[in-house]
Amino acid sequence: MAAQSKLGVARVITEMVKGKDELDGNTGKMVAGAVAKHFNLKPENVAILQLTKKGKQLHFIVPEKLSKIGSIPLTSTRALAVRTLRDRRPEVVNNFQAAEHHTVFEAVKLTKEGGGPIQKIISAPIMAGSKPAGVMQISRRGKSPGAAGPDFLPKDQKELSEICAALASCLQPG
Repeated sequence: MAAQSKLGVARVITEMVKGKDELDGNTGKMVAGAVAKHFNLKPENVAILQLTKKGKQLHFIVPEKLSKIGSIPLTSTRALAVRTLRDRRPEVVNNFQAAEHHTVFEAVKLTKEGGGPIQKIISAPIMAGSKPAGVMQISRRGKSPGAAGPDFLPKDQKELSEICAALASCLQPG
């Protein structure tokens, strides 16, 4: 059943981006909504970042509030998204608060209620052929790891990677 669901969300995303050579904010929101529903998350817990044309930064497509705040330079040594892009491999971190990371974007209140710090996260590269074009991250937030919800599992990482493959057609590498 999970395999059918995964294939379903990848198929939905493929249809959403069909014929698009660029992922805009509106389509990004629809994609985030489908991914959030699949993983039982809130849409604001889905981030899609694209490598800029000059290839020096990752820019948020969604959440929209983060796209207005700024970008992540590829020179960052502590950003999980940069490591994901550089290493070209997905990563699950179920103890994110214990990991050294920047908190600038995490501190932005995405909803009126907030949601607490990111406790658990999966970060996966979006590859356009053999070149990295962006990163998708899904996260669970809460005051503590237990309050954030269940741990992400290896199957979740695999599913997110397959979803990223469906999204790759509309993200061009920098």
